Amino acid sequence: MPDLAAGERFYTSALGLTVARRFDNDIAELTGCEVPIYLIAKRAGSAIGPGAGDFRRYNRHWTPVHPDFSVARLEDAARQAVAAGAVQEGETLDLPYGRQAMFADPFGNGFCLIEFNERGYDALLP
Repeated sequence: MPDLAAGERFYTSALGLTVARRFDNDIAELTGCEVPIYLIAKRAGSAIGPGAGDFRRYNRHWTPVHPDFSVARLEDAARQAVAAGAVQEGETLDLPYGRQAMFADPFGNGFCLIEFNERGYDALLP
């Protein structure tokens, strides 16, 4: 079973989120960014849903849902994330919209920290 308390410790330490509410013993609501994030404890190997044909796993994996967190100072935020247990994947990138670093959390999920420049994602528009 994944450790919900470890997830709470990671995301509150790595990203400065706050546990706002708990539901039963297996769901925690985290706030402190644009939308709430819900950590849900489910056993590795359990079905991801009725008829879904796949199973939960907590090693590094790909998912089309990939959170990006906007930060004021990338170096500081990256150090904080690594100190909390994240693994930086690759070098920090200089991109048209700012600087970006990619990470994996201790549960196999990928996320990015982005320090936007003054144009932000508008830099990608024609």
